[in-house]
Amino acid sequence: MKKKFIIILSSLTILFCNQNPITGLDLAKLIDSRIKPKDTSSINTMILSNKDNKKKTFELVSISKDNSEKQMIWFLKPIKDKGISFLKIEHDDKDDFMVMWLPGFSRFKRIKSSQKSDSFMGSDLSFEDLTNRTVSDYSYKIINKNKNTYFLESIPINIDSEYSKHITKIEEIEGGIFLAVFEESFDKNNKLLKTKSFNFKKIDSNKISYHIMDKLEVTNVQDNHSTILLVNDISLNNNFEDSKFIQRSLKMIPSY
Repeated sequence: MKKKFIIILSSLTILFCNQNPITGLDLAKLIDSRIKPKDTSSINTMILSNKDNKKKTFELVSISKDNSEKQMIWFLKPIKDKGISFLKIEHDDKDDFMVMWLPGFSRFKRIKSSQKSDSFMGSDLSFEDLTNRTVSDYSYKIINKNKNTYFLESIPINIDSEYSKHITKIEEIEGGIFLAVFEESFDKNNKLLKTKSFNFKKIDSNKISYHIMDKLEVTNVQDNHSTILLVNDISLNNNFEDSKFIQRSLKMIPSY
C-alpha cells in the first residue's frame, strides 16, 4: 500500500530554518523528495555470484515511470531465459500488482503479497526490494551523523516485510541532495541479512540534473551470495504512456 507525500518545505527550510534538529522523518522525506525524471529506460547487466564464485549473467531491458511505480523488465540473455518478463504496478489503495510472463510455460505467473520475499530470478533482490518504500510505513531514527553523512534506522510499522529494520548510510551532496549510498537490512530475528551498495550518475535532461542509480551491489551475507546490477544506456523522459504498462506488453520484447 502506497501513499504520496508532497514536500512543501524545501530541504533548506527543514535544515536551516527549523529551530529543532533534523529528525529521522525529515531525512526520509528529503531522500524521497529528490527530483526524479518522468520515466526511464535502460539496458542492464545482472551478475549473480554464489559462495564458490560461480557466476550467472543476465542482460535485460527495463522501462519505468513515476519513480518506478510502474516498471517492466524483459530478459534478453542467456538464451534459455530470453523472453521472461516482469510487470510491476504499485498502488495507493490496494496490493501492488506484480506478474511475470514465462514463455517456456506459455503462462503468466502472478506474484502474491505473500511471495514478495521470494528471490527475483535467483538474485539477491526480493520482489519487496523492487518496490518503493512509503515514508509513512516506517519509523525513523538518526543513529549517527558525521558532517554530511547520516546513518538512518528505518523500522517497518504498517506493512508486512521480510525485514525487521534497515540501517542506511545517507550522504548530502552539492545542492542539498540526499542520496542513500549503503544499507544493511536485517531479518526477522534482527540478524544482518543483506548489504546493499548504491552508486549514482548525474544525468542532465531538459536542463534539469537528475541523480540516477547506475550500479547496485547486493550481498546476502547469510547465504554468501551476491548480485551486481549495472545500469547502462540510460534514457530519461521518454514520454511513456500508462497504456504501455499492461500485462499483454510482457510478450513483446522491445527492439534494442
